[in-house]
Amino acid sequence: MIGLRIIYILNIIVAGQIAYSAISNPKTAAITTFSNAYPPSEVIKLVGCLWLSIAILSILGLFKPITFSPVLLVQLIYKGTWLLLVAIPAMRSNLPYPKTMAMFFLAWVITLPFLIPWKQWI
Repeated sequence: MIGLRIIYILNIIVAGQIAYSAISNPKTAAITTFSNAYPPSEVIKLVGCLWLSIAILSILGLFKPITFSPVLLVQLIYKGTWLLLVAIPAMRSNLPYPKTMAMFFLAWVITLPFLIPWKQWI
């Protein structure tokens, strides 16, 4: 349970800050969060909304860690998919991609399988 709460707190801090930046100022988010790999657009606001939903669900997860743990599975799937289908091909083709985000996603994809309460779900 402590591991889940730590992940939820990190989600609240990181996803919440990124969501705020992406929604309120996509131009700044394009530079900072997305490392100028993508142009500022409404898509950045959309991604910000996704991260805001993760932050909100993580707040609820602090109170009911197991109940809200499926949000961690969603993160594992979308971050892993993004790494495999976007970041790795961009890296191989020497195309721009947000390197800091990729490192953060990789850390999450490595960590989450050990924290997701698989036995509680099955």
